[in-house]
Amino acid sequence: MNKIYKKIAEELNIKESQVEAAVKLIDEGNTIPFIARYRKEVTGNLSDEVLRDLDERLKYLRNLEARKEEIIRLIDEQGKLTDELTIKIASTMVLSELEDIYRPYKPKKRTRATVAKEKGLESLSMIIYLQQEKKNIYEVAKEYINPEKGVETEEDAIQGAGDIIAENIADDADYRKKIKSMDFREAVITSKNAKEEKSPYEMYYDYKEAILRLPSHRILAMNRGEKEGFLKVKLETPDEKILAYLERQIIQDEKSQFAIILKAIIEDSYKRLIAPSIEREIRSDLTERAEEKAIKVFGKNAKQLLMQPPIKDIVVMGFDPAYRTGCKIAVIDKTGKVLATTTVYPTEPQNDVEGSKKVLKELINKFDVNMISIGNGTASRESEQFVSNMLKEIKKEIYYAIVSEAGASVYSASKLATEEYPDINVSLRGAISIARRLQDPLSELVKIDPKSIGVGQYQHDVNQKRLEESITGVVEDAVNSVGVDVNTATPSLLSYVSGINMSLAKNIVKYRDENGELKQRKELLKVAKLGPAAYKQCAGFIRIYNGKNPLEVTAVHPESYEVAEKLLAKLGYSVENILDKDKKVDLDNKLQKIDVKNMAKELEVGELTLKDIIDEILKPGRDPREAMPKPILRSDVLKFEDLQIGMILNGTVRNVIDFGAFVDIGVKYDGLVHISEMSNKFIKNPSEVVSVGDIVKVKVIDLDTERHKVSLSMKIDA
Repeated sequence: MNKIYKKIAEELNIKESQVEAAVKLIDEGNTIPFIARYRKEVTGNLSDEVLRDLDERLKYLRNLEARKEEIIRLIDEQGKLTDELTIKIASTMVLSELEDIYRPYKPKKRTRATVAKEKGLESLSMIIYLQQEKKNIYEVAKEYINPEKGVETEEDAIQGAGDIIAENIADDADYRKKIKSMDFREAVITSKNAKEEKSPYEMYYDYKEAILRLPSHRILAMNRGEKEGFLKVKLETPDEKILAYLERQIIQDEKSQFAIILKAIIEDSYKRLIAPSIEREIRSDLTERAEEKAIKVFGKNAKQLLMQPPIKDIVVMGFDPAYRTGCKIAVIDKTGKVLATTTVYPTEPQNDVEGSKKVLKELINKFDVNMISIGNGTASRESEQFVSNMLKEIKKEIYYAIVSEAGASVYSASKLATEEYPDINVSLRGAISIARRLQDPLSELVKIDPKSIGVGQYQHDVNQKRLEESITGVVEDAVNSVGVDVNTATPSLLSYVSGINMSLAKNIVKYRDENGELKQRKELLKVAKLGPAAYKQCAGFIRIYNGKNPLEVTAVHPESYEVAEKLLAKLGYSVENILDKDKKVDLDNKLQKIDVKNMAKELEVGELTLKDIIDEILKPGRDPREAMPKPILRSDVLKFEDLQIGMILNGTVRNVIDFGAFVDIGVKYDGLVHISEMSNKFIKNPSEVVSVGDIVKVKVIDLDTERHKVSLSMKIDA
């Protein structure tokens, strides 16, 4: 087991003792958010991101160890296990290399080699391979002629023996490892068009690139083009070098009678067995690597989107744009409750601009709407133009913002939406979601399948199970870092809290409905099936406002209440003073002057835990999302025709991908900032510079009026 700890420590650049401590906590059933937040002393302050990587590698390496044991057992049952083989298997840390070691011992389907063995040619294959025989090999081969078994001539015997040797060469783990490494260093991937027609893959219709430099987005693009039948993709490998390598390894004397025979066998083995197999493996490895990158990009973007700051205490009008079927409207109050819904037709084909304005103005005045949230889908810009013109006719100050409506239609038709709004038409539920996304993005987006929230690249092409695991972790980290108001949260939001699944989440809501608002965290223990273990995991992430204990608006865990109370007492205060505005300034001054090291010793608590307690008391009920950039609020609209090269604008980063970022600058089409236009210094990845939701200043550097494409630069001073 120490071997696993050592390997993970090396990969993640952390101490072996940190790995051991984290694994112990994971094995005890603790969740990643709980470990990251409340066991900092134990793990040496490992972040949730590092802990998730650790957990993932732990599962992989444990599966690898289990597979090693199985392979050793299977080879042993064949009576072929040696000490050398056992050591080789034990030292392997990559699953594909382990499978290559097992390859010669794996039960095979009927092959040319198995047929040759049935004909009794295995001993002849050994004579040829060992190259020690002085007698003419054709004379030796005569002894293996057996017409009953289909061996008519010496040539037949040598051919059959060659098939056995070819398979043995192809199954040799060391040869395969070396060939794969040569391919990775020197192979080139090529793609050609498979159809004479236009497609999104035209740049790959005559394309080649060294696989060593191939970025993940191109791998996934080629894969998709190949899957859809537009591309033919293959590897060009250094075949001559590989054949020369195999000949050096196998042929002992270039002048011997075996050299010519073995050269033919080696070529057959490579071209018929090794090359196709290794090409499949390399394509699979490239895809796996690209998928991992895409999943990480998607996860990072999703977290940024989930952590967008809420716009609190406003009445919002959700505007779901459309053409023929009309724009769906929903007004929600400050708590997210639906006040009104309707449909207006300001866009084509009806173009009922005046009638639509009249309806919306009445709703704005009746419910004192502060903000309009417009979805960014079909007819978005026409709707934005309509809203912008309407706002000029309204005397009160009111703004609009464009929000991503990705996944809104999926949510509208979901079972969850039906449970939330049984009496509201499916088509109107999308407008409610769009309004709530401005009011509280996190609470609304957790209701949607994370793959549908509109960030990332190629997320529908990657391993869906792996994506699901990764994104679930991202959502959990976002939800738990913010904390959840147990008295207002939906089951969807509660289900992502550490230690709580959907079944427990529904039980919490049921308990709340039957007994009224919870007044303290320990009331959760009265919820059906929520026992001490789940309570320990979830309690610190649950918030109770207007409850019995002011500490419960913070992330201070119940296990640290006593420490917090002692700390406050030493300063001459009580827990009640945390929310007392009159005493807060003096309390905060004293808290900020504390010598954490000495106080931690006095209170017999870890320094990291004490620091967290102090931070929480300093800002009770704080929302980490408040530090994120606020959405751009607009009152006027910009058309594509208004854009000019050299124009400088503010925009919102909507998506970050391998080769750049898409930025919403207020026109119908998001502009692209290519990675080369992001910084005056070299950067490997766009995420070094920007994140989803960032507000950035950009310059228009190119306009493609035919395709409505906008190229942007962040190098304003260049």
